Amino acid sequence: MLALEERAADDFDEYGTGHKLPPKRKCTPDAVLCHRIEPRFTERRVPTLSIIVPAFDEAANIADALQALAPFRQRGAEVIVVDGGSRDRTAELARPHADRMLIAARGRGAQMNAGAGIARAEVLLFLHADTRLPPDADRLVVRALAGANAWGRFDVRIEGRSPLLALVAALMNWRSRLTGIATGDQAMFASRKIFADAGGFPEIPLMEDIALSQRLKRIARPICLAARVVTSGRRWERHGVVRTMLMMWRLRLAFFLGADPTVLARRYGYVER
Repeated sequence: MLALEERAADDFDEYGTGHKLPPKRKCTPDAVLCHRIEPRFTERRVPTLSIIVPAFDEAANIADALQALAPFRQRGAEVIVVDGGSRDRTAELARPHADRMLIAARGRGAQMNAGAGIARAEVLLFLHADTRLPPDADRLVVRALAGANAWGRFDVRIEGRSPLLALVAALMNWRSRLTGIATGDQAMFASRKIFADAGGFPEIPLMEDIALSQRLKRIARPICLAARVVTSGRRWERHGVVRTMLMMWRLRLAFFLGADPTVLARRYGYVER
């Protein structure tokens, strides 16, 4: 495991992209460390898509999640896993299935920014470890952006036993189209430039996806792909579908009204993910 020595946010310059990605933080033992993996891409062969996967204590699922990305890697995408200091074997199990493996400060916003900072493609896709992409996701995203300064998300389906989960997903997709706000469960994607222009993910303990969406939609309305990602319903079923939905609505309303994300995260049950 080697310190990046202040290169985590600058490595992409070696590939001639020309866009700086925020936040630009000094890499320290508490910030970003890198497990060096022999790169599959050279300056002449830049990946078509960078899939950035933040993870924390996902040992039970991470290998399967990353194996599902193998077809995209075969077609020219790179997979970057950013572990938030897991207490289990997440990093060890992820390493064989990733093109690059980072250890970053815990928190999805910080982890995804760290991954974006070393991404080599002009198109970035942020994928939660418990979410699966449709088989042609790479082609859909690259075609949707087509060199434009744009961003977007997929529709979502929530996997689980409760029939209410289908309703929750339908409401999420409808609300997103109506408001121009996307959530991390919908696998947000963006051109490198618009992500940089928006300032990257706010490094807050909760609602980082909502906050970034607010920034991005000031620049451009999102591209809403009808193809569906599949995300785990474990959180919903563990706490109750209706109860979780009502809690999320209350939290989101409080956030829009200016509540402190740290307070909201504590109310949600954890401080950082």
